[in-house]
Amino acid sequence: MTTPVTSRSEEAQRPRTMKRELGLPALVLYGLTSMGVLSVVSVYGPASAISDGHLPASYIAAIIIMLFTAHSYGRMAAHVPITGGAYAYVTRGFGSVTGFLTGWVMMLDYLFLPMVNFLLFGLYFNSMFGGVPAWLGTLICIVVVAVLSVVGVSWIRRLNSVVITASILLVLGFLVLAIMNAPEVSIEAVVTPLSIGDAGIVPILSAAALLSFVFLGFDGVATLSEETKNPRRTVPRGIVLATLVAGLGYLAFAIAGSLIMPDWTKIENLDAAGTELMQQAGGDWFMAAFVIINLAGLITCGAAAQMSVSRVLFAMGRDKILPSVFAKLHPRFRTPYVSALVVSAVSLVALFITLDQAVYMINFGALVAFALVNLATVKVLYLDLKLRRGWGALRHLVMPLLGFASIVWLWTSLAPFTYVLGGAWLAVGVAVYVLRRKQRGGPLALNIDGAATETMPTIPYQEDARA
Repeated sequence: MTTPVTSRSEEAQRPRTMKRELGLPALVLYGLTSMGVLSVVSVYGPASAISDGHLPASYIAAIIIMLFTAHSYGRMAAHVPITGGAYAYVTRGFGSVTGFLTGWVMMLDYLFLPMVNFLLFGLYFNSMFGGVPAWLGTLICIVVVAVLSVVGVSWIRRLNSVVITASILLVLGFLVLAIMNAPEVSIEAVVTPLSIGDAGIVPILSAAALLSFVFLGFDGVATLSEETKNPRRTVPRGIVLATLVAGLGYLAFAIAGSLIMPDWTKIENLDAAGTELMQQAGGDWFMAAFVIINLAGLITCGAAAQMSVSRVLFAMGRDKILPSVFAKLHPRFRTPYVSALVVSAVSLVALFITLDQAVYMINFGALVAFALVNLATVKVLYLDLKLRRGWGALRHLVMPLLGFASIVWLWTSLAPFTYVLGGAWLAVGVAVYVLRRKQRGGPLALNIDGAATETMPTIPYQEDARA
């Protein structure tokens, strides 16, 4: 056993601002909700094309890779049970500079995630109303979400719960109908898309890089450490279980899709493949139900994502990490709602990019964060806290390094333009850090997800059979 530096009584005396009310089922449900039930549909077409019809095989690769990283998140959550996720863990492992730049790169997720929702809304709106061009549907969604972000509607969470429930029922219905109405249900029909095709493993892994998008959100479970009962046991399990359950669900959907439409080249609109899959499985009424549920979900998710990024930008201006663009405005305009309008203006970029380009940019930031969390696990747990006894070397060194290597491989499979835009964004972050640190005379903290990284503790942990 590793002797703890901080006793449990001392730990119990730490000030808490949140009640520990959440159990394992609640964490798993939260993780599944964060990943999004219908996110599996959003990349079905592009990923099918990249994998050359072997989408289920790509999901198997993605599940394995993501489980390594989920394990690292879980181990860090057990030893650094505070909010902040990747940003908090990297800051704790490698210092405020690396933490700041990690948070800065993660801002790409915040900025592009609303755009994905807007683009998907336009595509599916066009699939329902053929006379309305996709770009106009995208613009309509941007305007609606901008209004909701400024008004600040409290019913979004309640509506989101209804949409999630309807989405789960829809996916379950699709799985059943796809099997019932598939042109052929046989072992060969199931195994073929699960195998590696004539093109080899490269297309499989390239598609897996794109599929990383549907797993984004499992790390959100780590931000609930301060609200969870027995977080050192529950949070790690919640992270891994949420990733595994979601991955198996995505895999089942991909297999069902390959059964109902064995030839992916017959999909007319790859970016809105969900419409054709649902129509093929259950007819026009099922397709209409899917589009309605999906459009409602895209609005609520887009509004939630945009409000999140607007508040992060507002906090950055308030804390003088960025020069406040509102400094010369009337005081009543110095609010997160002005930031929401700024984000809405930035989101107009969605009118000029494609869905896969937006997804790749999100994956750029996410994969960088995932890779650094794996390294931070080695640094904090294996090197600093020296948790090496028993399974320690496997859990805190071998598995995180395998996770890091696999994430790097996925990262190298991104589209070339991703590195250009991502590199430019990172260069801006470096410039901001250098200039603002000189002006402030000290390190900067982005304060993402409520993580007070400048005073962040590492809570030493006693390894035992329950960990």
